[in-house]
Amino acid sequence: MSSIQSIRGMHDILPEQSPLWRWLESRVAEIFAAYDFHEIRTPIVEKTELFTRAIGQTTDVVEKEMYAFDDRNGESLSLRPEGTAGVVRSVIQHGLTQPPGLKVWYQGPMFRHERPQKGRQRQFHQFGAEVFGLEQPAVDVELILLGERLWSSLGLAGRVRLEINSLGDREDRERYRRQLIEYLEPRRDQLDADSQRRIETNPLRIFDSKNPDTQAVMDQAPRLADAMGEEARAHFQEVCRLLDELGVEYRINTGLVRGLDYYCRTVFEWITDDLGAQGTVCAGGRYDDLVAIQGGKPTPGIGFAMGVERLLALAETAGVEASQEPHAFLVSQVSPEATLDVAERLRSELPGLRLAVALSGGKFKAQFKRADRSGARYGLILGESELAAGNIQIKDLRASQADQETVALDQLASRLAERIGRTDND
Repeated sequence: MSSIQSIRGMHDILPEQSPLWRWLESRVAEIFAAYDFHEIRTPIVEKTELFTRAIGQTTDVVEKEMYAFDDRNGESLSLRPEGTAGVVRSVIQHGLTQPPGLKVWYQGPMFRHERPQKGRQRQFHQFGAEVFGLEQPAVDVELILLGERLWSSLGLAGRVRLEINSLGDREDRERYRRQLIEYLEPRRDQLDADSQRRIETNPLRIFDSKNPDTQAVMDQAPRLADAMGEEARAHFQEVCRLLDELGVEYRINTGLVRGLDYYCRTVFEWITDDLGAQGTVCAGGRYDDLVAIQGGKPTPGIGFAMGVERLLALAETAGVEASQEPHAFLVSQVSPEATLDVAERLRSELPGLRLAVALSGGKFKAQFKRADRSGARYGLILGESELAAGNIQIKDLRASQADQETVALDQLASRLAERIGRTDND
């Protein structure tokens, strides 16, 4: 009988990969905290209606990609394909929209049934941030500044660029939708089949087509900016003014429409050229109607989401490394209980220490081979004579010359801390 494999497009995160994930998670959490965001955790399964209301019936996510199923009670449920809808549901359910100014962030797996390829998986992970109750342009800009600070913290500054646009208000988009359909109908035969279908259902999404012939048609299409009302236009102009005053580089991309129906006014994407076709690493925008669409009181909102796998791939191309080798490896020729007692005392006295222990026993030579393979910097050598004298030896496993000293067991924690601090600063 063959062994069971993981589901296509859903991958394990292996021990050698986990340190980079933890490094990214800790950096992101620090940046969110610096901007007064608080973590929220929502279920990965929600009622399907939550997503069809928010994302839109005619989007690719709803039409093709959702993992939807009926439970035993006949209710349609879905694995979450994105994070914002669930956060909005939670905010409404728990009455968190008052007073205005709620700022939350989330992380976790999302699910879409699409063709697995580089940069796209069926189970993928996202960080996201959402702000509720504030409609000022400065809020849009602060989210963009948060993104800039994050790229700097991750060592990715210069590897991503910012593109922004405005989708106007709902009335603006309806007016523009009619203009766009009038432009596209006489040119239907010049579009790819998928874009032809979208003329009636979601014509703005045709801007996302990668088909060269379709792109050529859309390059000459009317732009939403020309149909935008005064309020939305003034909002976007103020966003741009603030970005200019703060020295943030950006490009206005009038073809940037975003793939979900709930967006309005400011939309933005952070894009890289280092990951091939899947170049968007962070994207978001305003959704001032979404809370009302989901049954809450009218409440402005804005947010973004970042793909974790894409950020990690970008970090690797930038040469970022994160490892979690043990600081020390305890090799021992004494009884298991004595070995464990020394190890536990050391862990208690030196919080944060990463300590491996050769519990499988064996001769010192074999244990030292395991210590060397572990990547530990220091070997702690405990034999019967050392234990009887209340001592232990510390050996630098990476030193070019012999570096070994004997210390009292009750001084081990302080001496090891000194050594680890010194090597960390080298």
